[in-house]
Amino acid sequence: MNRNRLLDMFASNLANAIVHKILEKAIDKPEIMQFYSKEVKNSFEIAKRYREKINPADKTLPVHDIRIREKIINKVKAELSLRILKGYTNIDLSLVEKLVDDYLKEFRII
Repeated sequence: MNRNRLLDMFASNLANAIVHKILEKAIDKPEIMQFYSKEVKNSFEIAKRYREKINPADKTLPVHDIRIREKIINKVKAELSLRILKGYTNIDLSLVEKLVDDYLKEFRII
């Protein structure tokens, strides 16, 4: 798989994990929270596997790949906006950038 495709797959899975993390915080029903928590873990693990395939896996990415942050933020905000339009409540969009930055630091992207 080429590097750009790996970066896209990484960004998509990380965005999915962040969306579900925010939805998990927005919901007050334990049975639904459990579903979101499971989805966060699954997407996070898949993102981790893609990150391990992106070179250099043990160092931060080059500056030109840092655009991935904006790509993830846009994907998360777009999905959460759709959820809000569908009637979801208590979604805190202010968490998006902080969670993206936290996860990217954890994955040694920034």
